[in-house]
Amino acid sequence: MRTFNQEYLDRILKFVNKHYHENLVAPTISEVSEGVGIPRSTTHRYLQELSDRGLLDYGRGIQSAPKSAKMKTAYVSAPLVGSIQCGCPEEEQEYVEEYVSLPVSMFGNGEFYILRAKGDSMVDAGIEEDDLLVIERNCPASEGDIVVALDQDNQNTLKRFAGYDEDSECYLLAYENEDKYPGAVIKVRSFKVQGVARHVIKAL
Repeated sequence: MRTFNQEYLDRILKFVNKHYHENLVAPTISEVSEGVGIPRSTTHRYLQELSDRGLLDYGRGIQSAPKSAKMKTAYVSAPLVGSIQCGCPEEEQEYVEEYVSLPVSMFGNGEFYILRAKGDSMVDAGIEEDDLLVIERNCPASEGDIVVALDQDNQNTLKRFAGYDEDSECYLLAYENEDKYPGAVIKVRSFKVQGVARHVIKAL
């Protein structure tokens, strides 16, 4: 039984989605091959597999019928609203830089917005300076979630919600960088969850 590399499947689907969304026409198999960086023969097999899984309509093949790859994937629009401090809390003025279309097949169907990470306090969680964070708003936060937290002083920060400390009667917002901030937490009497981080988008 032939197996398929999930990373290749994800990369191809993302490329075809993006190309179709921007150009309203499917890419050719050569464009997919070049854009993803895999051989044409591999691209063909993976496109067929994505078609078999119902993630796109490959039809007779992108090479012979480029417009046949009509996407079944829906999109949600997420505003990019500036930056979030991954360090000590600081006040940020929210503003919309642009809107980004996120395919539901990859990001899910929710109410999202996007923040640009600043600072180094969350590197152990895979979040580095200038990464884009897909944040789901209007959802409950559980202990262990990475949250956008607005504290009682109207300052926000991105931290892991580490629960409630009975002794200090404070909520704990933990750093994720043991080399630089070993065991560091922020203790707050109260805070508001402005969203939960669901995905990290990195520039390649």
